Amino acid sequence: ISAETRQRVQEVIAQMGYQVDARAQALRSGDTKTIGVMLPMYENPYFWQILLGISREAEASGYNLLLAHSSLTPEQESQSIRELAEQRVDGLVMLIGFKQLSDPVLRQLRASHRPVVVLTSTPFEFDYVIQGYGDGTRALMKHLLDFGHQRIGFILGVTTLSQGIDRLDAYRQALAEAGLPYDESLLQQCGEFIEDGYQAAYNLLSRQDRPTALLAINDLMGMAAIRAGADLGLRVPADLSVASFDDIRFTQFMVPRLTTVAGFPEEGGREAIRVLLRRMQEPQRPQEIVTVGWQLQIRESTGPAPR
Repeated sequence: ISAETRQRVQEVIAQMGYQVDARAQALRSGDTKTIGVMLPMYENPYFWQILLGISREAEASGYNLLLAHSSLTPEQESQSIRELAEQRVDGLVMLIGFKQLSDPVLRQLRASHRPVVVLTSTPFEFDYVIQGYGDGTRALMKHLLDFGHQRIGFILGVTTLSQGIDRLDAYRQALAEAGLPYDESLLQQCGEFIEDGYQAAYNLLSRQDRPTALLAINDLMGMAAIRAGADLGLRVPADLSVASFDDIRFTQFMVPRLTTVAGFPEEGGREAIRVLLRRMQEPQRPQEIVTVGWQLQIRESTGPAPR
């Protein structure tokens, strides 16, 4: 159409407040311009930082999000994925809390012929973005071992052991390489909530042969461990060192500031959308695997082992 006609149409659109019917556009083009996103229903701000990255990258590419969430059981996670896969979306981005999906869910995802990208800590059959916390754990353990800590407890706040297996394996390996025995009694597996982390830390620190350092699977658990130590009259880091993972924003405003392994969750969310869009454009391309980096943030909560 001519520039003059286009201008007249734009003026009428402005006068009448016309809105595009996205459903009609989707029926005509076959694209919904919507990406389905599933996140587990955790209280940890780390996951909302992932969602922030997903949202910003999707918006920049002209896509809307359809959000779904799952609770803290494999059954509910599978149900949420099944329901999301039934929606009219162009692709799926899923943060998987558990190591395996059931066979019926995998068959449904394959049969949907939609591109799928998984944010995970373990390998997957679809394209995936993986958090490489194994190397970060080894760096964190070296930091504690160099400070002379030999009794290092581990607060493992997960529903199933597979959710933290990358960090647990690296923890055991670091002890072995340092010539120290793995003491299973220093491992406290607990629930995912901060109250669970507090109780687990309290139990470890109440022992006569308490650890001199605690490694927590995420920053919320690390914050809970510092509180438990304070309630038992322990000073951090003079009497107890505490370190964790994720580097959520709260860690820089605590007293003391928390030593942690940063995982760059917003960048992980952005990468998931980038991978998904590449898969949409080239459905037959080889599987893509992206590893998100990490960085050890040494702050005030770790120090030399007490005599």
